[in-house]
Amino acid sequence: MGNNLLQGKRGFIFGALNDMSIAWKVAERAVEEGAKITLTNTPMAMRMGTTNELAEQLNTIVIPADATSVEDLQKVFEESQKYLGGKIDFVLHSIGMSPNVRKKRTYDDLDYTMLSTTLDVSAISFHKMIQVAKKMDAIAEGGSILALSYVAAQRTFFGYNDMADAKALLESIARSFGYIYGRSKGVRVNTISQSPTYTTAGSGVKGIGNLLDFSNKMSPLGNADAAECADYCIVMFSDLTRKVTMQNLFHDGGFSSMGMSLRAMNQYEKGLEEYTDEHGNIIYG
Repeated sequence: MGNNLLQGKRGFIFGALNDMSIAWKVAERAVEEGAKITLTNTPMAMRMGTTNELAEQLNTIVIPADATSVEDLQKVFEESQKYLGGKIDFVLHSIGMSPNVRKKRTYDDLDYTMLSTTLDVSAISFHKMIQVAKKMDAIAEGGSILALSYVAAQRTFFGYNDMADAKALLESIARSFGYIYGRSKGVRVNTISQSPTYTTAGSGVKGIGNLLDFSNKMSPLGNADAAECADYCIVMFSDLTRKVTMQNLFHDGGFSSMGMSLRAMNQYEKGLEEYTDEHGNIIYG
């Protein structure tokens, strides 16, 4: 049951591939909270995934578009405004792909053509999306633009490869455009740094199962799942966060503030006796 946090708002969601996608969960929650939305994804992703099923479920349309194409993005904003009946209040950029990761190229042996594709799809598309929206004056005053990031933008994670560079660029774009768009139209631009999440894209990261386990052990609250990330996105789209912009917001159960947790240390210990009191209770301090 929703709380009408997005009642009367219009938005579009980029990147809902299937029901494993964070974007899929965000779309469902947005409609539940009273919003009208459109969906968009690449024609190839639409063939691979089940975006059309989500559109039918939510009684909306899918606009095929390549996020690296300015012309396609113009079409998305034009058709979305026409279908929804006005300017857009919120946008989610949930797009990421690395050919180097898919081809198992290590970071010290990158194919630079593939690197360009990684950056274009995963980060520069965010700049294109915002630039197109601003030039078309497609976002309503006080609107909210979000992109999904990961802590590897700040810290090195084995196997994350050139996607770390893409996420760092993504966050920089949010800060730069957040200033410009905030001053001119009061539009908020933020990124959410989500826990590692087992999505179709995430499954391509080397050692994702071990990464999920380690992150869960390190995080005081455990990993945030896709549905919980969707809840956070809804709050960021709502009027409750009118003065939040240019931020990279960690939604990771506390992982980003941890150095080492007892549960993670226990991977290297035979038992927990050393860390318990006289009653056998674990001492976490």
